Amino acid sequence: MRKTQIQAFLVFLISLQISFAQQPQKPNSVEIYNQIRKLNFLGSVLYIAAHPDDENTRLISYLSNEVNARTGYLSLTRGDGGQNLIGSQLRELLGVIRTQELIEARKIDGGEQFFSRANDFGYSKNPDETLKIWDKDKVLADVIWTIRKFQPDVIINRFDHRSPGTTHGHHTSSAMLSVESFDLTNNTKIYPEQLKYVTPWQVKRQFFNTSWWFYGSQEKFDAANKSKFTTLQTGVYYSGIGKSNQEIAALSRSRHQSQGFGSTGSRGDESEYLELINGETPQNRNDLFDGIDTSWNRVKNGKSIGELISKIIANYNFSNPSASIPDLVKAYSMIQDLEDTHWKDIKSDAIKNIIASSSGLYLEAVAEEQEATPGNTIKLNLEAINRCSIEMQLTGLTSLPDNITTIKKSFILKNNIDQRLKLEIQLPDTIEYTQPYWLKEKASVGMYTVSNQENIGLPDIIREVKVIFNVRINGVDIPFERTVVYKYNDGVKGEMYNFLDIVPEVTSSILEKVLIFKDNKSKMIPVKVRAGKDAVKGNLQLELPKNWIVSPKQIPFSLDKKGMEQTFYFEVIPPSNPEEAIAKSIVIIDDQRFDKDETIIDFGHITKQMVLKPAESKFLKIDLKTTGDTIGYVMGAGDEVPESLAQMGYKVIILKPEEITPEKLDSFNVVITGIRAYNTVNALANKQSILFDFVKRGKTMIVQYNTNGKLITDKIAPYPLKISNDRVTEENAKITFLAPNHPVLNTPNKISTKDFEGWTQEQGLYYPDQYDRAFTPIISSHDKGESSKDGALLIAPYGKGYYIYTGLSFFRELPEGVSGAYRLLSNIISLKQPIEAPKQELKP
Repeated sequence: MRKTQIQAFLVFLISLQISFAQQPQKPNSVEIYNQIRKLNFLGSVLYIAAHPDDENTRLISYLSNEVNARTGYLSLTRGDGGQNLIGSQLRELLGVIRTQELIEARKIDGGEQFFSRANDFGYSKNPDETLKIWDKDKVLADVIWTIRKFQPDVIINRFDHRSPGTTHGHHTSSAMLSVESFDLTNNTKIYPEQLKYVTPWQVKRQFFNTSWWFYGSQEKFDAANKSKFTTLQTGVYYSGIGKSNQEIAALSRSRHQSQGFGSTGSRGDESEYLELINGETPQNRNDLFDGIDTSWNRVKNGKSIGELISKIIANYNFSNPSASIPDLVKAYSMIQDLEDTHWKDIKSDAIKNIIASSSGLYLEAVAEEQEATPGNTIKLNLEAINRCSIEMQLTGLTSLPDNITTIKKSFILKNNIDQRLKLEIQLPDTIEYTQPYWLKEKASVGMYTVSNQENIGLPDIIREVKVIFNVRINGVDIPFERTVVYKYNDGVKGEMYNFLDIVPEVTSSILEKVLIFKDNKSKMIPVKVRAGKDAVKGNLQLELPKNWIVSPKQIPFSLDKKGMEQTFYFEVIPPSNPEEAIAKSIVIIDDQRFDKDETIIDFGHITKQMVLKPAESKFLKIDLKTTGDTIGYVMGAGDEVPESLAQMGYKVIILKPEEITPEKLDSFNVVITGIRAYNTVNALANKQSILFDFVKRGKTMIVQYNTNGKLITDKIAPYPLKISNDRVTEENAKITFLAPNHPVLNTPNKISTKDFEGWTQEQGLYYPDQYDRAFTPIISSHDKGESSKDGALLIAPYGKGYYIYTGLSFFRELPEGVSGAYRLLSNIISLKQPIEAPKQELKP
């Protein structure tokens, strides 16, 4: 019975989150029963790794849903430095997406999510580099803060702290910091400033979650001595609904859509192996919590609560969950008397949800509009309905953040009689805008800044506008908190939910995030203004350094309705000499300065996000010569290179794979494939001969980086070429020109090592390490302590044209306005008149 009930609960969560993440949960009686069972387990596990998608969802699901442990995942970063398979968002915007993907994954596998302030700055080859770029002391403080706050009995590390240099430096660093924290979290002299909010805590034992990956192969792992490992049989099968724990874990992992980690569930026996790193060895090697009291007896005066909950479980009526309410309310009251605030808070929230679910108590606060500005009054529609025979009273409503309690009279919540109420909330002038809190303050390459200690580690946006429904049940007053939402009906999808967002009165956006001035001619710069409320009137300004001439100085505007947008134009004349400048779009309303640009991230698998960033753009006056080529661009995983090419003056046309025909290609001089096109666009496999013929006729084909796994064809080039894992992560690594006289370094722009200054995150990735002698390697560089990597830019004549393969990270550098990247790409595009191709021979 137990496994069936747990599995049914999981299926409910899965179907709920896949539909619409913001919709309120409405569990059935089996799911409620499982939640009550979890009330009686007082044990916690914290899983620690470096990135979103590092976590072992099979183990998290098993611990949360089979063991009933409170299970958390601490990802030290939000995955900002990865690639994006579903859009063009990179860096902090990708971090926002991956944060939400983790939150959705935890909704499926039952875990909780936490983060540190560490910024994923990109691939790192060793922990020394990682901990230097991160502020090691601050990240260690965040690990200790999370442990003190979560109070795990057990910690499990995803990675091995003893093997630096064998994997991503972030990976090893996460394990090293976790191990270092073990003897520090209970020391009052370590980060004593935290003890204003949390208490010291000693973890009982710490494990390393080993697997075949750390042994190099499944065969080696199978042959290894596992007698000293703690072994958990996680291949649980729930016969009631026909799903395995692995299938649940696969659904959780498949939330990482931006990383292309869709997973297929497996079935059958499966084990997880844990190597003890710190603490006492469990006598029972199949039980993480062996010797740890996980009953209510661990809490002072908790024994009677455990006995009462056991009684509720034993007498639970699946046909009438509300029959448990009198005892649940009694248990709630007993929990309120506990001295242990940690378990009191956790179990209070849990039992309130169970009481609401058991009674069919539905409480909701819906804003009439999805956006509001500080100082405004918002109108809410409230709903309260009790759907059981136990009488309840709605005795008060408390609105947050103003903390005003108001209700003219108490309402009897009779069985199945819906109560609809109106409520107005005056928002404070000081209320924070809705945005990821970790992006509010200026960050460094390695760290986000979060000044408020209590916010560190929180997974999601902090939403301040809430309503507390004060409900009296069996003489006990219970507060039920509901975050204010916005909902509407979609003609196709039905009921749709979003959260209420607090927005600025006005936002503005310079429509081009990088603008290139190749000469002294002026350009008209479009700036869009958007109203966050009705009747917005002010002046728009474009701020630039004094040697950039802007006209007019300001533009008056008036927008009548909230959500209205209007685009205005400034004429900008650049300085005569090469220069980089940051342009700022500023709106002045009644002497108040508004300088935010609103970005909306809206994908179906995550909650819609609003990100507010400075309304800025990078203006480049550079010595850039280009040809007038028309470029066909085949999108891959998603990048903003086409926009950058247009800025350079090229005519760019996006080519769909089905449009790649000899006739269509005749209109182009150059075809460029986007990043990871040969990993993600299956149709390209059948277009290679057409593309190679295009080159043979005297045209140019440029292929940007692909990973070496899951290529859709092994013939991505007209000559033999093998992609490796080679990369240069030090963006300022010294460049050596291997073919200094090659046209690509000389025409139409003279390229020097200065053109590789100011690159961001990395020079390049997934360089070929074996290629035909037809290819000429152009540049060489390497990270400290490594051999030279020569495969960053490979050029081969083929027929009358050129084929170019490059792992250089143009997809990062161009949107960041790196001048040298523009100049080098222009030369690649401009290649003409190749020499005769030499004979094919594979170069080691």
